[in-house]
Amino acid sequence: MVTDNQLLPAAFYRQPVQDVARNLLGKRLVRLIDGHRVSGWICETEAYDGETDRACHARSGKTRRNSVMYGEAGCAYVYFTYGMHWMLNCVCGDEGYPAAVLIRALIPCEGIDEIARRREGIARRDWCSGPARLTRALSIGKDCNGISLTDVSSGLFIEDGIIVPDEIVARTPRIGIQYAGEPWVSLPWRFVVNNAEGFFSEDVL
Repeated sequence: MVTDNQLLPAAFYRQPVQDVARNLLGKRLVRLIDGHRVSGWICETEAYDGETDRACHARSGKTRRNSVMYGEAGCAYVYFTYGMHWMLNCVCGDEGYPAAVLIRALIPCEGIDEIARRREGIARRDWCSGPARLTRALSIGKDCNGISLTDVSSGLFIEDGIIVPDEIVARTPRIGIQYAGEPWVSLPWRFVVNNAEGFFSEDVL
């Protein structure tokens, strides 16, 4: 069942990145927009694990772009890609070690009218069904890079949520990383809640 809006502490993000990616399923990502909560249940994630991970942004070492990944666990790493999309990641592990979880999809649960306005003309099932889609729906962009996800005053944070049982969690290879080569292409570091819309329905909650 849903917890009482309890923020995830920084210690949650200090776990190994694969554990964080799995355990973020069922948590609630919250964005404050004009003082109102807009949020969704996290239902898909991917883990990126350090400089040896050829699919990770840190594969070539520390740069201005990826420097947030080397910082404190529990911060948001938000980057721009394909000249048009923002992507939200949670920094994980020990400070100085560049690991992060990409939030790939949400099931909207609060601020539905605000999300509908931002995703006008898009079918509801597709409002937050990809990493770029969810950042548009929740107004997440450059201004969120480096902020703490463990502090409500940041306007972007993650709360505890619902326990997602292992039997409905699929582990698959990450998406769109063919450039990384093996073994990185085939590692099962993507975590997905099967039938997420059904699981997070009002009847279940």
